[in-house]
This record gives sequence, C-alpha cells and structure tokens, in this order.
Amino acid sequence: MPSIGIIGGTDGPFGSAFLGMMIIAYLLGNISPSTLLAKAKGIDIKSEGSGNAGTTNALRVMGKKAGAITLVVDVLKGVVAVLLGNLVCGHLCAMFCVLAAMLGHIWPVFYRFKGGKGVATAFGALLGLNPLLALAALAIVIIVVLISKRMSVGSIVVALLFPVLCKFLEPDFVLLGSMLAILIIVKHRSNIARLFKGEEPKMSIFK
Repeated sequence: MPSIGIIGGTDGPFGSAFLGMMIIAYLLGNISPSTLLAKAKGIDIKSEGSGNAGTTNALRVMGKKAGAITLVVDVLKGVVAVLLGNLVCGHLCAMFCVLAAMLGHIWPVFYRFKGGKGVATAFGALLGLNPLLALAALAIVIIVVLISKRMSVGSIVVALLFPVLCKFLEPDFVLLGSMLAILIIVKHRSNIARLFKGEEPKMSIFK
C-alpha cells in the first residue's frame, strides 16, 4: 500500500505541504552540474555542442569525467526530490514530484529557464518512485542505444513506450507518465529532425 507520508494524512492532497514539496522538487531539479562544471572550465555549455545542459552534451564537450559527474548528480537530484515528497506527503505527492523535478531540470528558474532534456533526472525521479519501472525504462534505453549508438534514439523510444510500462508497473502514474513522455519527445524535436536527415551524431564513446 502506498505511503500516506508524514503530513499527507492530515494536510491532504494539494495542501500546503504537498505544494511545498513540489516546489522543493522543482528547485532541486534546477541544480545543473554540467553548467557549473563548464563554468569552472571557462565554457558556456549552452553555447557548445548541442547547447544542451545535460549528460550527453557534457560528455561531448568536456569529456567522460564531466559526463559521469553530470549523470550522477542529475540522477541523484531526481531520487532525492521524489523520496522527500513520498516521506513528507505520500505516494501521490511523490508522483507529482517526479514531474516537478523534471520541469525544474528542463526549465530552471536559476538559469533563465534554459536547462537540459530531463532524461537522467526523470530516471532518478522514477527510481525514487518505483525502482522496477525505472529499471525497465533503463533497460530499453540501453538496448536501443547499443543498437543505434545514439542516446537521443534511446530516449525517444523509451518515451514512446513509457505509458505502456506505467500501465503494467505503476498504473496510477499513467497520466503523469504520459505527460513526462511528451516532454521528453518535445525536448528531442531537434534530434528527431536530425535523425530524419541522417545528421544525428553518434555518442562520442562509440567513435
């Protein structure tokens, strides 16, 4: 049975604590390791490579170490945001915190609403919500990336299949999960255009 949280039983859905946890999840999503690492190197990550403040571009622009750090931090901030939401207000709040953390990553108020594409943060948030759902999605991404050698293809394919995964593994999350999937696809629209033109580059680790 999903947890009702420490406060969720009295504060209720969409009460002050519920909304407060969503705001905290959004602000945690604002943390941008790739931007900070690039700034330390005198680089503007949003002006280099794909211009995206995420793991793939950090890997492309700054190398494997920066890419790994970006990945770990982006995943962890999603995990923390959702676990806090669940602890304080319960499972329903945790589900909304998944989306809030991702929105914070994609449109961070601290970085003029210019962030990453949200895939790593979404994975971390899902890991905090339902590890089996997160690992099933990760398995799809890994298989598709190994075949296509492109992270964008793995992200797009898992987004298309994600509502189906939710239907079987987290039924109450189907609607929010579909919104999450749409966000990922929308943020990858430039990648989709390049794929159709045959211009989408392979990940540097496959070169």
